[in-house]
Amino acid sequence: MPKKEEKNPFIPEKAGRATEQEIKEASLLLKDIKVEVGKAFFGHEGVVDSLIRALLCNGHVLLEGVPGIAKTLVIKTLAKVIGCESKRIQFTVDLLPTDIVGLTTYDPDKGFEVVRGPIFANFVIADEINRSPPKTQSALLEAMQEKQVSIGKETYHLPSPFFVMASQNPLETEGVYSLPEAQIDRFLFKVIFGYPKQEYEERVMEENTTFKKFEDIDLKILTTPNEIIRLQRLTHKIYLDDKIKKYIMAIVNLTRNKSFRLGDYIEMGASPRASINLYIAAKSEALLQGRHYVLPADVDKIIYDVLRHRIMLTYRAQAENVSPEMIIDEILKSVQFS
Repeated sequence: MPKKEEKNPFIPEKAGRATEQEIKEASLLLKDIKVEVGKAFFGHEGVVDSLIRALLCNGHVLLEGVPGIAKTLVIKTLAKVIGCESKRIQFTVDLLPTDIVGLTTYDPDKGFEVVRGPIFANFVIADEINRSPPKTQSALLEAMQEKQVSIGKETYHLPSPFFVMASQNPLETEGVYSLPEAQIDRFLFKVIFGYPKQEYEERVMEENTTFKKFEDIDLKILTTPNEIIRLQRLTHKIYLDDKIKKYIMAIVNLTRNKSFRLGDYIEMGASPRASINLYIAAKSEALLQGRHYVLPADVDKIIYDVLRHRIMLTYRAQAENVSPEMIIDEILKSVQFS
């Protein structure tokens, strides 16, 4: 007798809420976007993947890296390829909340009018967010959470899609205001990247935007803001099996009960927002790979970006150079999918 074909436990009984055709078309578009972004920003494909995943999840990214590695360029490029407006806010110690959201002014000829701040854009680059005091930081973080701002007595909705990439310089400690843990938790991902490989840096020297205008880069607009919104809805339709939900919960609970090697280095485990973000980010990775269902490997792929800023380490961990990535490595070794 022929061997009975085993059923794939990660594929839904029915075709699922997301059809294979929808996923295929979306995956091809996302691959085209990556290729187009690669014309201007290259050498860090993983960073581009993380930004696209965050966009699909309707979340925001905290990007950490040394100066001069094109953090601003990657967002400007992604925004242009998608057909969205982007604006940059340089955070400084004297930046005020009104410099971000806008304010109400009075003109003798026109009367009172609202001047909207740079937050009113699809893509917002918050450069060196840790250079501004907490009151100014909270103005941006509130807008990220609520997707709206208040100017005077009126409330204004922000454009959709709305995506914030905040950067912080990991090297300097003087004149900076560290983001509180509760506010860092609002970022879907924390992405860290360093210097490009030598072969890519040689290309950077030839095709840099320091001496060339960004507008001169031949970038095609491949989609629209409305299409991105549709992809965000499609991401939610990706099937995620109950077994993978339990896998996610086992990972998050392990950061809290600390019953694994290096667990004693954790001061406080991940919040419930970590579970939510692992859930939706795994779906975005499945969509990026052209699947309408999530595999355990999808969770493993995005776990570092989701958890590295949500695990609060002890002073002992910092003294002994134990990093969040080392702890996540141990978590993945300890939690077996079943």
